[in-house]
Amino acid sequence: QVSLAESGGGLVQAGGSLRLSCVASTGEFRINTMGWYRQYLGNERELVANINSVGLRKYADSVKGRFTISRDNTKNTAYLQMNSLRPEDTAVYYCNAEGLHTAAGDVITWGVPYWGQGTQVTVSS
Repeated sequence: QVSLAESGGGLVQAGGSLRLSCVASTGEFRINTMGWYRQYLGNERELVANINSVGLRKYADSVKGRFTISRDNTKNTAYLQMNSLRPEDTAVYYCNAEGLHTAAGDVITWGVPYWGQGTQVTVSS
């Protein structure tokens, strides 16, 4: 029902910037919340930032003031602008979507996470 396509990862020096994009293909349905998680080697996947359909945002403390999440509902696309990158930001970044519903607001799935394939972000010191 939902597929997510990420782009924008890469290698950057500390202090640099990257912009990640995630396009959600949802057919006739809509997504309530889109966001980004990251996972470094064997660590747990952690929330970086998310944004819901009315623009409410949540950020991990470690990225506040450096990362900005935005969304274009007309394009079903979420963006993560990452500035002042640090080596500890190195990870695989996964796009996440939750809350599939109709245009009228009828819930199709809730609490079911959809994931992209991940994009590598490497920050060199």
